[in-house]
Amino acid sequence: MKHQPRKRFGQHFLADHGVIDDIVAAIDPRPGEALVEIGPGLGALTLPLLERCERLTAVELDRDLALRLRRNPALEVIEADVLSVDFAGLARQRGQKLRIVGNLPYNISTPILFHLLPAAALVQDQHFMLQKEVVERMAAAPGNKDYGRLTVMLQWRHHIEALFSVPPEAFEPPPRVLSAIVRMLPWPVPAALDAALLEELVQVAFSQRRKLLRHTLGRWLEERRYGGGFDVQRRAEEVPVAEFVALAQSVGNGG
Repeated sequence: MKHQPRKRFGQHFLADHGVIDDIVAAIDPRPGEALVEIGPGLGALTLPLLERCERLTAVELDRDLALRLRRNPALEVIEADVLSVDFAGLARQRGQKLRIVGNLPYNISTPILFHLLPAAALVQDQHFMLQKEVVERMAAAPGNKDYGRLTVMLQWRHHIEALFSVPPEAFEPPPRVLSAIVRMLPWPVPAALDAALLEELVQVAFSQRRKLLRHTLGRWLEERRYGGGFDVQRRAEEVPVAEFVALAQSVGNGG
């Protein structure tokens, strides 16, 4: 029986074999690696990956699709909401770093990216299909209108590379947006800091993008009696990731 895409799960199934081949080539999976696919759907990407890596763990929320996937003995299927999956625990269980891939549901892509952040030390790399607009925000440079909270929080922990765009007609049904493939490589030695503090700091900084930081982050710093001389006569989008990271370290150390 043909599976009908379900709107509540944000299902758009990849159907273009040329695009699938390009994605698999970009991932370049090898036997023995701990591959985890988020949202495998009908298996358009799953099966070509399996041809090269031999075994794969699939995280699928849709009960009907999970049942279909379990028919393949080379697949370990985790039937669950991806936001409830302990990826760090999964890596420890495998005894090796994870390679995470997936055509992420666009309606919850940002929560998924944030959910994966705490497991970054146990991840080798991530390759995702996302809305092109989200990929542009992830990979943005300071001074760009796309540069924001998502940019800073992900670039603190990863090198991010936008690989290529994917048109709507590559999917069934076609989404109303352009898509893109992104590669995320965790930094081997990330800056040591309190991630919750950085997230709070960045959220305050970008809460009123058009205003100078003295109206937002400046007041936040004053409340913490910070006297480190951070320049608040700028807009948040002008501050490089490294400066936000250094500020979070300084505030966290009582600077």
